[in-house]
Amino acid sequence: MKKLRVLVAEDSGGEAIAALRNLYPEESGQLEFTHIGSLSTLLPTILMVNPDVVMLDLHLARVDRIDEVKRVHRAAPEVPLIVLADSSEKEEAARCLEVGAIDYLLKDFMGTRSVERALRTALERNTLTALTDTMRDLATRLYTRDGLATLGTREWEGAQRNNGTLVLLCASLENLREIREQFGSGSAEQTLRDLAGLIQSSFRRSDIVARIGETQFAALAVDAAEPSAPVLRQRVQRRVDTWNQLRERGFRIRLRMSVGYWAAQGPGTFAEFLTRVEGELRERSLPECHEKETANAGVIET
Repeated sequence: MKKLRVLVAEDSGGEAIAALRNLYPEESGQLEFTHIGSLSTLLPTILMVNPDVVMLDLHLARVDRIDEVKRVHRAAPEVPLIVLADSSEKEEAARCLEVGAIDYLLKDFMGTRSVERALRTALERNTLTALTDTMRDLATRLYTRDGLATLGTREWEGAQRNNGTLVLLCASLENLREIREQFGSGSAEQTLRDLAGLIQSSFRRSDIVARIGETQFAALAVDAAEPSAPVLRQRVQRRVDTWNQLRERGFRIRLRMSVGYWAAQGPGTFAEFLTRVEGELRERSLPECHEKETANAGVIET
């Protein structure tokens, strides 16, 4: 039986280690854990022990805790990260989910049941991510529509359980055919890759970005508040604006976007949520977009 490798970065309290030992008694041989008490050795230790899960105590980050969690996630995005915090730090721990942590545990209420739930969530996410890595678009390396459907459904189910929220942005490159006809297939393919990068850079690493059609893209922001929906759309627009300014006038990205918000206990399924936001995108007529672009050179319709 393969042992579960857990790396615990925790202060002297040892609540996580105690809970792990209760959950996986030493005689069971199911657990292999490494304990460190310093944040400075965390990243080298991740590379050395190749853990299945990392548990990080916020007390080890003395200055900007959110920034430290973000740094750890960026250094090892493939390793599920569980944050440990006191009850008084619950709000801060929840914010860590926005920068890459997959879950958090409150040390005051840490028992075998809560630790088992967090580990199961982390391992399921890791397995699912590995599966959906086979659902990648060859041209852009973004997820395909099937990949978005698989991961999106899981995030939707998690949001239902945890009273979470989702923001979904859909975008359509309106002039791919024109670019291909005027500048060739190579330029058209490069434009798609560039646009994929622009959209991806507008979202967090923990969000899900996909190419769902020849000219269509989608990005799902998890645990994003409703006011962030227009902000995300504006962020994509600004990046495309900048890209267009660096190109010749005739060689520009003409983009349409729609954005939707979903809160826990809302109606429908993730597939229906995607269909609704895509439908709103199609409702915006292409001729209208052409007219506005002609009247406002450099403005991207959204």
